[in-house]
Amino acid sequence: MSLPTRVTLAIGQLREQQQTPLCAYVYDLVALEQHVRHMRETLPANCELFYAAKANPEAPILRTLVPLVDGFEAASGGELRWLYEQCPGHSLIFGGPGKLDSELEIAMDYRISAFHVESLTELRNLARIASRRRQRAPVMLRLNLKLAEAPDSRLVMGGKPTPFGLDEDALDEALKLLRDEPWLELQGLHFHVLSHQLDVAAHLRLIRSYCRTFSQLCAEHGLQLPLLNVGGGMGINYQDPQNSFDWTTFCQGLKALIAEEGMGDTRIRFEIGRFISAACGYYLMQVLDIKRSHGQYFAIGRGGTHHFRTPAAQGHNHPFVVIRGQQPAQLQNQPVTLVGQLCTPKDVLASQQTVTALAIDDLLVFTLAGAYAWNISHRDFLMHEPPQMLFLTT
Repeated sequence: MSLPTRVTLAIGQLREQQQTPLCAYVYDLVALEQHVRHMRETLPANCELFYAAKANPEAPILRTLVPLVDGFEAASGGELRWLYEQCPGHSLIFGGPGKLDSELEIAMDYRISAFHVESLTELRNLARIASRRRQRAPVMLRLNLKLAEAPDSRLVMGGKPTPFGLDEDALDEALKLLRDEPWLELQGLHFHVLSHQLDVAAHLRLIRSYCRTFSQLCAEHGLQLPLLNVGGGMGINYQDPQNSFDWTTFCQGLKALIAEEGMGDTRIRFEIGRFISAACGYYLMQVLDIKRSHGQYFAIGRGGTHHFRTPAAQGHNHPFVVIRGQQPAQLQNQPVTLVGQLCTPKDVLASQQTVTALAIDDLLVFTLAGAYAWNISHRDFLMHEPPQMLFLTT
């Protein structure tokens, strides 16, 4: 695996400027822009692309995406405030279970584009607030669908008992409440049952099921809804990045699917996080020590899972590149476990991975570190200094 020239040069400059062992995130915003432009250009005309900010809400990431996406999805009041500040005037949607009344009030203040309602309790709370304010609240009902074919993914959030969305048998009550509450405006339905999908054909089957369920429910309940939110879920293959979700092939199939299912007049909204931002990020650790313990080698880097929780959260060996320094190799063609500075055996970023050559002061560069990485890490554990942040714009 090789790094882009722009990233390699930036890392070299960081290394020259640094007086202490290096620990940093590098974000390639040029690559991010190119990637999302391609995603937009490939989508069928009636599809919208929203960014799920939970994947990475760094301000330069958001500002890069503002002219490229149709809007942003927040999953908390804090995210909503942040997005409102960083992306003024842009369309915001608000999802997630357990929304506080105070968060619903903030969302009403911001006049967001849609509330993704996850329960009857939330719908009643929103109705009460909207009625008191005499202000319309746009609603998307998130449904936890019972699917004829169970989805196959490492992270399934629907089609089984979960805290997300309403069961289909609660739809009648939700629709009655909506009819009785003039300040609530039903815009559409929201289905999102899985993440980490790598199989394009399987995901197209899932989208087809979404479309058919949407059409069936609209017919059964006499609804004319303009919008179907199909979530995201496109996966990154951390073990074999070249075989991540094939967006181009997916969009080709999606265009045919939309025509076949008669969905051309319905807006189909995607809200995607990981697949948008993962590839633009790199996490760097300089090797502080190489040691042997009970027959295995360990390389200890400056940093760890308190900065970069992705490998621990996903339970995988994260892909990495070694940038050699000036020291002669201490390991050659040897398996080594890459760990950080934390006082826990769980501080592992990759286990027993063979390196061609490695020495103290070399750099370990972990790729695909642009999503669910720094922002989900337990940063205050042991109170180590945070990594440097570098955002490449040219």
